[in-house]
Amino acid sequence: MSDTGAGLVRLPAGTRAQQQWLLSLLPAFPLVLLVLRLWYLSRQDLTTMLLLVQYVSPLGLVTSLTITLVWVLPAVVLLIRVFGTLLLISAPSRDDACRSLLAVVTLRMPDWTVVIAVLLAAITWQMRFLPTLLMLTLMIIGLTTWLRRGDDRAVLVIMATAVPVAVGLLAYVWLGPAIMAAFRAGETINALLLAVPPAVAPILTGPIPAGVARLGTHWAAVAASIVAPFAVGVLFMRAPILPDTAIEAKAGVVVTPEISERDEARDEARDEIDVWRGRLITVDDSMVTLMDADGRVRFIPSSEVLSRTLCPEAEQVPSSAVYVQGWYAEDTALEWMAPKQRRTEPDPRCQGRPVRAE
Repeated sequence: MSDTGAGLVRLPAGTRAQQQWLLSLLPAFPLVLLVLRLWYLSRQDLTTMLLLVQYVSPLGLVTSLTITLVWVLPAVVLLIRVFGTLLLISAPSRDDACRSLLAVVTLRMPDWTVVIAVLLAAITWQMRFLPTLLMLTLMIIGLTTWLRRGDDRAVLVIMATAVPVAVGLLAYVWLGPAIMAAFRAGETINALLLAVPPAVAPILTGPIPAGVARLGTHWAAVAASIVAPFAVGVLFMRAPILPDTAIEAKAGVVVTPEISERDEARDEARDEIDVWRGRLITVDDSMVTLMDADGRVRFIPSSEVLSRTLCPEAEQVPSSAVYVQGWYAEDTALEWMAPKQRRTEPDPRCQGRPVRAE
């Protein structure tokens, strides 16, 4: 919003208190997510979790959190702008709207923040969600026009009606074949994601009845803010934070919490080769520490390691067969443009087999 409009906003005492609580809690949310991720990775075993805390890099955790949830930030910014602007133009008065922290944040949000959010979403959201991004962008343009130029009928007709209709028609020209392909393939959800947003955008660019304005904006945002942390947490809990590694070692040398003493049978097996696969925790001069798929920690003497390799992460099984002008519906623009690592023949060590026999 304009600096003038933002400068005239005076926060009620209750809203100021809400803002202070929000600012104090925001830094704690990523920290809680990181701790829960380690707790989940350790299979809720406190001893293993303390081992992970000792060796897992904080930078690795933050990087994993950022890559996994990079699409969330633009979604939050765009939804705040949409709901906040809708509340400002629908409420009986500006003072009534500014009782909500949502409206205050919207008034103080600079336009360049929205532009950056749209650009970030355009490269990090999957193709099937880009029509939704288009709808949100058209809504922001139309609602902002109502807020700033609501007394200019010609501008309202152009920006809040003509532009959304024209852009929607162009979107259908581009999306039409993919929408039909999705319906033919029985992918109803993907078909709706592609078809519905351009159609409803022109009717969502104006105010709603004042009687339901607060319920449809402020309380909808409150409900979303309650649900969002749980959804984000579920997504991050499954994000990889340790490299997937396969290690060849002489049989009978691995030390585990369950087996800490050598016996004769293990000594006799030392001429054989074992392959251990799991998440690599740390490597030093004496031990390689590995966590297997069951959350058990393996300690492999470094002197007994014969070879080591990185194993590729399992690719997500595609759930759609729809392409939009050659752009796969489940790909992001970033994935579409960036070079991908070529898949070679699978390493036998990643399948639990040694590459050579001793």
